[in-house]
Amino acid sequence: MPDRSIPRAALLLGLAGLIPFLWGAASMVWTDLQGWGLRTFGPRFVGPYVQLSYGTVILSFMSGVLWGFATRAEGRVAATGYALSVIPALWAFFFVGGGPVSAAVYLLVGFVGLLGLDWMFWNHGLAPAWWMRLRVLLTAVVAACLMVTIYG
Repeated sequence: MPDRSIPRAALLLGLAGLIPFLWGAASMVWTDLQGWGLRTFGPRFVGPYVQLSYGTVILSFMSGVLWGFATRAEGRVAATGYALSVIPALWAFFFVGGGPVSAAVYLLVGFVGLLGLDWMFWNHGLAPAWWMRLRVLLTAVVAACLMVTIYG
């Protein structure tokens, strides 16, 4: 049975990648923190704005990760993998925009859809054995943070 434990570096870097989502949610919940963030970093780096811009970047980044997994396949599986790998980036490009609530909803749908793509690549043996353990954890935190923007 393959080792499903997440490598320490992947886990730490994945968790560090949650900081903009967590910061955005926290700065929406605590107005004093939001005020400090506005004064210190500017409006682009607090509340939903940091989540939305960073989330768009991460969906695009994940397209590249999936593309890399597709290179491990051959024939029709590889072609399908390449086609599927561009969906997160295209989703972010075409749908994330407008007001913060609608953009957060589209990002949330994008990340849930990405988790489905992660599973497909993992199920075909193209992603590491530990991949889904990491992706479920990260996606759950991202979804919770985006929910603060949607319902907050």
